[in-house]
Amino acid sequence: MNVADLLAGLQTQHDEATARAGELRGQIEHLTAALAETEARLTDLTTTQKVIAELAPTGDEPDPTETNTAYQAIVNAFNQHPDQAFRARELHELLGMPTHETSVNITRSRLGRLTRQGFLTQPERGRYQKRT
Repeated sequence: MNVADLLAGLQTQHDEATARAGELRGQIEHLTAALAETEARLTDLTTTQKVIAELAPTGDEPDPTETNTAYQAIVNAFNQHPDQAFRARELHELLGMPTHETSVNITRSRLGRLTRQGFLTQPERGRYQKRT
C-alpha cells in the first residue's frame, strides 16, 4: 500500500468520524431539550401535588373527590397557561365548568386560597395568574 492510499483511507475515516460526531451532537441537543421539557413538567406536577395536598379536605366537606378534582383542574389550567391571567368565569369557560354565579363564586374562593398558598398571583383585581 502506498502513502497516497494510506492518506485517502485516513481521510475517509476522518470524514466518517466527523459525520458521526455531528449526528451525536444533534442527538445530544434533542435529548437536552427533551430533558428540560420533562423536568419542567415534573416541577409542575410536584407543585400541583403539593397544592392539592395542602388543600385536601379535612373530612368535613361533602365530596373530597369532587373538591380535589376541581382544584386539580384549576391548577392544571394555570400550568398549561402560565403567562395568562384569568377571571374566574373565563376559567370556567376554559374548563367547561358551569358558569352560574354560585359555581363561579366557589371557584373565586378556591382561587383566593391558591393565591394565599402562593401558587397564584393576582396581577389585578379579579384576575389570577400562575406565580413564576
